[in-house]
Amino acid sequence: MALSPLNQRRLHSFRANRRGWWSLWIFLLLFTLSLFAEFIANDKPLLVRYDGGWYFPVVQEYAEITFGGEFATEADYRDPYVQDLIDARGWMIWPPIRYSYQTINYDLPVPAPSPPSAENWLGTDDQGRDVLARLIYGFRISVLFGLALTLASSVIGVAAGAVQGYLGGWTDLLFQRFIEIWSGLPVLYLLIILASVVEPNFWWLLGLMLLFSWMTLVGVVRAEFLRGRNFDYVRAARALGVNKLTIMFRHVLPNAMVATFTFLPFILNGSITTLTSLDFLGFGLPPGSASLGELLAQGKSNLQAPWLGITAFTVLALMLSLLIFVGEAARDAFDPRKTTL
Repeated sequence: MALSPLNQRRLHSFRANRRGWWSLWIFLLLFTLSLFAEFIANDKPLLVRYDGGWYFPVVQEYAEITFGGEFATEADYRDPYVQDLIDARGWMIWPPIRYSYQTINYDLPVPAPSPPSAENWLGTDDQGRDVLARLIYGFRISVLFGLALTLASSVIGVAAGAVQGYLGGWTDLLFQRFIEIWSGLPVLYLLIILASVVEPNFWWLLGLMLLFSWMTLVGVVRAEFLRGRNFDYVRAARALGVNKLTIMFRHVLPNAMVATFTFLPFILNGSITTLTSLDFLGFGLPPGSASLGELLAQGKSNLQAPWLGITAFTVLALMLSLLIFVGEAARDAFDPRKTTL
């Protein structure tokens, strides 16, 4: 489908911002790589050739007896005994990093946290787990959590702002007072209290943060609907008897989404930052999860191991900077003062 002249100008304006354009591609590349984290960092081989058969331990579990062992439980491919069994009648192909985010290296030459080495490229944390593997998995879960929260909060925020702005009157007045009270609550403290009451996991945290994050877009969408409901084509649609929902979401909403799109990278940025903050304080994802905030907390507790804090901070700073650059480019691309030139 061909783009309209206006959207072509917006795309051209976005590409003209070289920092934002390349930040988008770098972010997408890093995120795509993190989606295949199991094929990059894992304590299971990518491929096993044994006794004429092909096996894919990364995507399927195999019992030790499959490779001539004694137990019916899943094979431990890091066990020298299992490796000798496979090497005797086949071979294995390992991922570049032979550790998953939760794999503990029991053969460290020094007590954990150990410094970077040829085996653990960025060292290990205080439990002997590979830092690079945890960064890759932590990057993925941070972005996926941020995307899920951004999408859910945007849907609720846009719908609330549309109803509030289009109906106006008492609906707008009462809704605005409610938002003022709700947004005035100490969000981080409430999240900490709620997270300490329930056992935290990905979906619980998503639901808890959604209670407050949906308000970000309400004001923007409300203002666009307050302006758009008085346009001539909206008045004509009402005069023709078109129902309110059709007018709101088919005729007015597309114009409101122009301003909404420019906020999405910044909302994603804030969602990731909030998750990292909760993980840093110990109220985020369950213990043992791959988390950038948990690595930052380990760096704070292990000042003698600077690679923990430095690597986690670098990855987090890079991620958030790329999103900010993308957001700035999107904001400029949708700026009517520039796209109408």
